[in-house]
Amino acid sequence: MTRARWAALALSLAAALIIAGCNGGKSNPAEEAPPPLQLERVGEGNIFKAEKAEQFALATATEREATPALNVTGVIAPDISRAVPVISIATGRVVQISARLGDIVEKGQLLLKVQSADIAGAFSDYRKAVADEKLTAVQLERSRLLYDRGAISQNDLQVAQDTEDKAKVDVETTADRLRIFGNQSLDHPSSIVDIRAPISGIITDQQVTNAAGVAGVATSPSGLGAPSPFTITSLDYVWILCDVYENDLADVHVGETADIRLNAYPEQIFTGTISNIGTILDPNIRAVKVRIEVRNPGVMRPGMFVTATFHGRRKVKRAVVPADAVLHLHDRDWVYIPQGNKEFRRVEVVGGNMVSGGMQEIISGIEPGQQVVANALAFQSSVEQ
Repeated sequence: MTRARWAALALSLAAALIIAGCNGGKSNPAEEAPPPLQLERVGEGNIFKAEKAEQFALATATEREATPALNVTGVIAPDISRAVPVISIATGRVVQISARLGDIVEKGQLLLKVQSADIAGAFSDYRKAVADEKLTAVQLERSRLLYDRGAISQNDLQVAQDTEDKAKVDVETTADRLRIFGNQSLDHPSSIVDIRAPISGIITDQQVTNAAGVAGVATSPSGLGAPSPFTITSLDYVWILCDVYENDLADVHVGETADIRLNAYPEQIFTGTISNIGTILDPNIRAVKVRIEVRNPGVMRPGMFVTATFHGRRKVKRAVVPADAVLHLHDRDWVYIPQGNKEFRRVEVVGGNMVSGGMQEIISGIEPGQQVVANALAFQSSVEQ
């Protein structure tokens, strides 16, 4: 019996040695791996505690001088100082309209046709002037013959010459009147007057319809009381009208430039000049109208919405941190600031412009010299685990 027990014990020891040799002395990796990084909220919701805080790299906010930029919305409007009325010389009835309100027209383009009785009166005056000139020309020739024969005095000849000169002036004046009405042929005048665009631009006002009457300047020496059938406004330059809140007026000055971005063409930037700052504050929105003049490259149309950026004169100092240190969460920007004792505070900031080197301005929330977690997204991911 004793030998049997010793034999069983020997076999057990041998089996244990064989199993240990097969394992090669390897240990369990799961048992030797370091515990995962754990973050826990402490007290209020924006404070976190990390057992191994040294694993999070920190960055120090630097200082940078910047010029504040003010962004406001606006709308394109025609420059009313470039509005030109379309004048009808003759009074009559509209028989054709070739343009409408809002149309873009070119200089010399036909706008409307007017049938006018003024042409008949002007042509009658012209024919009378021609007949009178023919008669005075004959009388002048006769006076010369008589003067050469001593039948009349030199004064009588001079009177005949003066009468002929005045008759020629009357012919030229009545002919010019017919041409102003639009008749190029003096022998066969037409009762239809063509009204053409005096400049290129957009029709911003229309006071005439088909078969309506038109009162021309011929009805009055000054043309007063005769509304213009059309008003054309040049679009070479346009106005940008913006609402600027009273708290931001310190950053807006007449004569300074502003960057203009059209909603229709956001990739293009245009430059305008501030020409006027309104003197009346709108009490409902606490804002003032600001007018910007911009040269139109051909894509700006009245009514379009734009974004105007004003660059102030004063310099301000702002903190600059790595862009990765700013976390955009719930439509707000945040950074994580070490508090000591392995704690971090999540602080809301207002992000500014991106700068070179992968850095971002911070308008408010932290000051230059403060430390923040260099990678806010990695920190937040650890919180959510």
